[in-house]
Amino acid sequence: MDYWSPSLDVDEEFEKLAIRMNPPRVTIDNTLNRKATLIKVDSANKHGSLLEVVQILTDLNLTIIKAYISSDGEWFMDVFHVVDQDGNKLPDGELTEHIEQTLGSRVCSLWSLRRSVGVQAAAEHTTIELTGRDRPGLLSEIFAVLVDLKCNVGAAEVWTHNSRMASVVYITDDTTGSPIDDNDRLSNIKKLLRYVLKGNRDKRYANTAVTTGGTHTERRLHQMMYADRDYEWCDDDDVPSVSDRSKPLVTLENIADKGYTVVNMRCRDRPKLLFDTVCTLTDMQYVVFHATVVVEGPEAYQEFYIRHLDGCTISSDAERQRVIRCLEAAIQRRTSEGIRLELCSEDRVGLLSDVTRIFRENGLSVIRAEVTTRGSQAVNVFYVTDASGNPVKSDTIEAVRCDIGQTVLRVKHDTYSAEKENNKFSFGNLFRSRSEKLLYNLGLIRSYS
Repeated sequence: MDYWSPSLDVDEEFEKLAIRMNPPRVTIDNTLNRKATLIKVDSANKHGSLLEVVQILTDLNLTIIKAYISSDGEWFMDVFHVVDQDGNKLPDGELTEHIEQTLGSRVCSLWSLRRSVGVQAAAEHTTIELTGRDRPGLLSEIFAVLVDLKCNVGAAEVWTHNSRMASVVYITDDTTGSPIDDNDRLSNIKKLLRYVLKGNRDKRYANTAVTTGGTHTERRLHQMMYADRDYEWCDDDDVPSVSDRSKPLVTLENIADKGYTVVNMRCRDRPKLLFDTVCTLTDMQYVVFHATVVVEGPEAYQEFYIRHLDGCTISSDAERQRVIRCLEAAIQRRTSEGIRLELCSEDRVGLLSDVTRIFRENGLSVIRAEVTTRGSQAVNVFYVTDASGNPVKSDTIEAVRCDIGQTVLRVKHDTYSAEKENNKFSFGNLFRSRSEKLLYNLGLIRSYS
């Protein structure tokens, strides 16, 4: 029996009234900065507002190179300096108008009750979530089992970190193209996939789940890996992951007189970095009150003034260490290590099983994957290393390309060189001076000189 809650209706009507009286405002300015486009968002504040805005900008394929965030009170004001995927400011005209309208309408819709960030329609597919210990060839085994079970993979995303793997896979029946809703069949799929995931070495656990696919995929992957405790180092994980070679710098300190915990992060820049850190803080129940983000060359600097959702700062060393490890993990989960292979071909049932089998037969290990289908075309991206986590030799890559098709599988070289990988953050003082000036203007520090 469903029970009516009058307080819920009152809260919902009050929130609707607040939105009508103070609707979100989105403006785009192309005149103030010759290298970037400024996007300003003003709105009533609530927990998760910042994440919602950053997620929308990420979904619009915009790169955030600078941001100033203030949300101390009932209102928040965010300023984002963005460029397109090629590093150029956005041209005036239909593109900026489209972004302004899209961002404004989606922000308004996201402020209503009973909603999730990036809600995806679940009627077109069945969503399978997988977590377990990573090992060479695991992805090949998963896709092979799905083919045997008469399932077609329309999309998937796979992350690995600290010898753990998380994946969200969208499947349909390979004959009808419809979602799979037969409970017995779904139970069998979960059982066989869990058997594959567990292998003979997983001393924690392997997990499979069928969901309705409500949460944004990338946010869900962060949640799954956090629940799997990938930020902890296990005794049986005797081989460091590739991403540990470029460990980010994360520090925390409390400002007692202002009642904030200050989080500082410096690391190599990459796409979606801000989303990953804001997502982690939000899902760990921390509120970002002020923040500054600066990207210079290959380096990124982020500073957040936070409190826990209950209003408290980070008080114990154990909590401090957990937040540091979780933010490090969030940054590293999709750091673009390994060689990037891009596959574009006519889609067919079993394509992923065949491709990943060839990877496995040539000693390649997939450390991250993005699988999509656009019409009749399969557009897939794989980041691969050898079985030990080391760079793959060029002759091995060429052998794989010959097996799959050189026009079908192409190598996309990482834009960051090894020299940039080992950069010692020479822009640190520049980041600090800009950040301190902003925080001085906000009244959070006494001097920035």
